[in-house]
Amino acid sequence: MKKLVLSFLLVTTIYCKNNSVNHSDHEHQSQAGEEAISNRKENLSPSKYTMTMIDGAHIHIDYSSPSVRGRVIYGGLLAYGDIWQSGAHNATWISTNKDLLINDNLLKAGKYGFFTIPNKEFWTIIFNKNWKQHGKDEYNQADDVFRFDVKPKISEEVTENLTYRVEKIANQQGAISLSWEKITISFPFFVPN
Repeated sequence: MKKLVLSFLLVTTIYCKNNSVNHSDHEHQSQAGEEAISNRKENLSPSKYTMTMIDGAHIHIDYSSPSVRGRVIYGGLLAYGDIWQSGAHNATWISTNKDLLINDNLLKAGKYGFFTIPNKEFWTIIFNKNWKQHGKDEYNQADDVFRFDVKPKISEEVTENLTYRVEKIANQQGAISLSWEKITISFPFFVPN
């Protein structure tokens, strides 16, 4: 009888131990799978930045860069006439340590949310006071510093990943551009004395 009880206890202990290990192995595998899915989602639109110095002005753009992945972007994923945070996840932001003159508007030194409204014939460019927001969820037109329109350039070639550039044109002049899918928008800026 004593041997039977000891055998039962030994079998029960081994069974419980094995089930406990299997359970935590399953939990670990599940967590690892969730992390892989989360990382994969994040990697579909990685964080990027671009910056340059022009006449002492340090211009920095921070954005998330989604991919086309065979989708129709403008007029598809992004509806014409709707506000867009001009990137993925959080709103794209632009900072400058010096005042800039953009389309006859003064952008004072600081940090700004950068939004656009895509359309077939023209795009509306928006600089907004609220630079730290998720997507366009908190966008408020009352916080706009200024807006202006630009004509998009259409290419036959696809730019797979959303790309921003800040380029020097002359001593006190530069240009900011956004390219994605078959569209590029660009506008100049000046660093006033």
